[in-house]
Amino acid sequence: MIPNVLAERYASPALQDIWSAEGRIVLEREFWIAVMKAQRDLGLDIPAEAIAAYESCKDQVDTASIMERERVTRHDVKARIEEFNGLAGHEHVHKGMTSRDLTENVEQLQVFRSLQIIRDKSVATLARLSRRAQQWADLVITARTHNVAAQPTTFGKRLAMFGEEMLSAHAALQDLVDRYPVRGLKGAVGTQMDQLSLFDGDAAKVAELEKRVVAHLGMPAVWTNVGQVYPRSLDFRSVAALTDLASGPSSMAKTLRLMAGHETASEGFAPGQTGSSAMPHKMNSRSCERVNGFHVILKGHLAMASGLAGDQWNEGDVSCSVVRRVMLPDAFFAIDGLFETFLTILDQMDAYPAVIRRENTHYLPFLMTTTIMMEAVKAGVGRETAHKAIKEHAVATVNDLRAGKVSTNNLVERLAGDERIPLTIEELSGIVAAGESNAGAAAAQVQGFVENVNRLAEAYPAAAAYQPGSIL
Repeated sequence: MIPNVLAERYASPALQDIWSAEGRIVLEREFWIAVMKAQRDLGLDIPAEAIAAYESCKDQVDTASIMERERVTRHDVKARIEEFNGLAGHEHVHKGMTSRDLTENVEQLQVFRSLQIIRDKSVATLARLSRRAQQWADLVITARTHNVAAQPTTFGKRLAMFGEEMLSAHAALQDLVDRYPVRGLKGAVGTQMDQLSLFDGDAAKVAELEKRVVAHLGMPAVWTNVGQVYPRSLDFRSVAALTDLASGPSSMAKTLRLMAGHETASEGFAPGQTGSSAMPHKMNSRSCERVNGFHVILKGHLAMASGLAGDQWNEGDVSCSVVRRVMLPDAFFAIDGLFETFLTILDQMDAYPAVIRRENTHYLPFLMTTTIMMEAVKAGVGRETAHKAIKEHAVATVNDLRAGKVSTNNLVERLAGDERIPLTIEELSGIVAAGESNAGAAAAQVQGFVENVNRLAEAYPAAAAYQPGSIL
């Protein structure tokens, strides 16, 4: 069998088990057994010993045998029915059911359980981000917009910025989990005709049967008006939630790559790790690069999901099958690998205050120009006049630094000598000096993020304590 690289190289065993061929077949067999038990309780003639026989062999999965049957039947569900009946020595599974009564519900169970796993890993990630944001809440760094030095911020605030984006996405994912609707037993076109025939038109029994089956699946809601398939817009919502959830970590990973290039921070470098086969000095941000790559994969699967949403023919068709067989498992494998990698980054990353201080010293007079402008305005200068004067001197200072005409940033001295700026050199120097520890409301903003994550971690303590597996 051709290996799935995403599953075998990156995904955790829990996700692999849910989406493996063997795992899916066991879920199907458990579903059939749940239906049979409910049907028997509601009056159908299904012997208890037959159900026991099915239960005794449900974990005996021979994919090669099933494939041989499918080559004859040209029907995957029929092949799996025959295999299960052959193992049990009975023919009681799939009564009153269509193939989609089986596959839709089981696929939704795979999605739902996968969403829960990813939900929990997002809690673990947010807990790690919160701790790192607290650790570096007061470490002033040079903030950048358009990748150009802008104003002071703190490293903790930068992490909280990406964390809050993820916190919002987590809320959307949780809402999806809380409301996720399963198709249930609806029959070939959604009218439950065959189950009604099986129970001699007793609608109450059919409703009770579906209620019990939905309880077995453990999902919070059920579709009422649905056709042969559940709406593929639900798949779009699921993959969109994953892509949304990965966006904050992906942006942070890209930012950490940029910081590593300036040697202000890094993702860490494990003992024995090699950055380059040719250049021994290199310590590449390869895990951050992987996170960014996973996000690209997710966006590709989101495009696939969007292609299926709104494309249903009448009560349904199966043109979506080949797409969903790739899209659904691989989207979960990708985000699972992303979180396993990102959690490792959060555990191993580091910041370098000495390098950060050198960068701040170089840029700080520029970073404080907006504060200087506000102080000049308060001293009676027109805002545009102050802006023009500061811009002229800032640009001249940058050009001289780039040309090597000056070796240190002397913007303060230049501004002190301009009569358009009614501030003394002592006042200007004081503003710049204050910038070494002044990052506006960053500290309070970080604390707000931390408090929100603490409430989430208290609600999911086991998830918050999750430890990632070792990554390649």
